[in-house]
Amino acid sequence: MKLEASLSPSAVLAQVAGALPPDVRSNVIIIGSLAAGYHYFAGDGARAIRTKDVDCLFSPHSKAIAAATEVTDQLIKADWKLREDPAWGQPGKEGDAEDKLPMVRLRPPGETASPWFLELLSAPPAFEPGAPGKKLRRVETSIGHFAICSFDFLALTEWQPLETAHGVRIARPEMMALANLLHHPEVADTLIAGTDYKRSNKDLGRVLALTFLTAQRDRRDSTEELDAWPGRMWSALQDKFGDQAPRLAAQAGAGLRALLASPADLDQALRMANLGLLASLDVSMEAFRATGARFVVEVIEELEELAQ
Repeated sequence: MKLEASLSPSAVLAQVAGALPPDVRSNVIIIGSLAAGYHYFAGDGARAIRTKDVDCLFSPHSKAIAAATEVTDQLIKADWKLREDPAWGQPGKEGDAEDKLPMVRLRPPGETASPWFLELLSAPPAFEPGAPGKKLRRVETSIGHFAICSFDFLALTEWQPLETAHGVRIARPEMMALANLLHHPEVADTLIAGTDYKRSNKDLGRVLALTFLTAQRDRRDSTEELDAWPGRMWSALQDKFGDQAPRLAAQAGAGLRALLASPADLDQALRMANLGLLASLDVSMEAFRATGARFVVEVIEELEELAQ
C-alpha cells in the first residue's frame, strides 16, 4: 500500500475552508481522516495524518447539487485541477449515464502536485429500507458533467456536527465510527483499488483508531467522551432512521466482532490505521486489540441494551 504524505490537519482544513464560497460553508461537513485528524490534533504541530482524499459532504440532501455545482465552478476558476485518473480524469457529457460520470475530485493549485485531493459527496435522501445504499446524482458544471455520491449511513455524520475555527463543520468521531460499523456488517473480500487490503478492514480499523484516540484524550483531559458514545449513537439512529433504529443498533457490532476474531484481518487493520490516522503514534497490536475489547463492552453492548 502506497505511503501517503504526512499532512497537518489544521493547515489542510484552513486551505479547504478558505477556498469554499462563503455562502456554501454552512452546508459543508468535512468527514473522514481530515475531520478526525482536526478533532484530535488541531493545535498540536507534532501530530500529522496521512491521507490522499479530503471528503466534503454537502448537507442537507436538498441543497447538495446546487452547492456542489457552485463549489466545483469556483475551484476550477481558482486553478484547482481535476485529479489525474486514466479512466475518470475528464468531465462527462450530457448523454452519459450517471454511473459513467466521474466524481468531483480536485487537487488544490500550486507549483508542486498536491499530495491530497478534495472529493465532493452528498448527504443521503431519507432512508428507504431495501433500497440501494449507494446513490449517484448528476452535477452539471461549467466544464462538463460529474456525479456526486451518497451512502445511507453518512446520514449519521449530519447529526450534531462540530464547529471549527474555519467556518466549516466536521463530523463527530462517534458518528463516523457508527457509519463505518453499519456499512461493514462483515469482513468482506472487497479490496481497496490497486492494493491487497480489504476495504472493511480499513474502515473497521478506523473505528478502533477513533476509539483509541478518544480514550487517550479522556485519560489526558479527565473527560468521559467515550462513555457518551452509546447514548449519542442511539439518539442519532432514532433521529435519522426512525423505527429502523433498533434493528440497526442490534447489527452494528457484527463486523467489528468478526474483525477482532480474525488475527490476520486485525493485523491488516492495524497496519492501515498506523499508516493513516495513527501515523504519529505507531500503536501496538496489544493496545489495538485491547481497544477493540473495550469498545465491544463499553460501546457496542451498551448500544445494544439501549435498543432493546
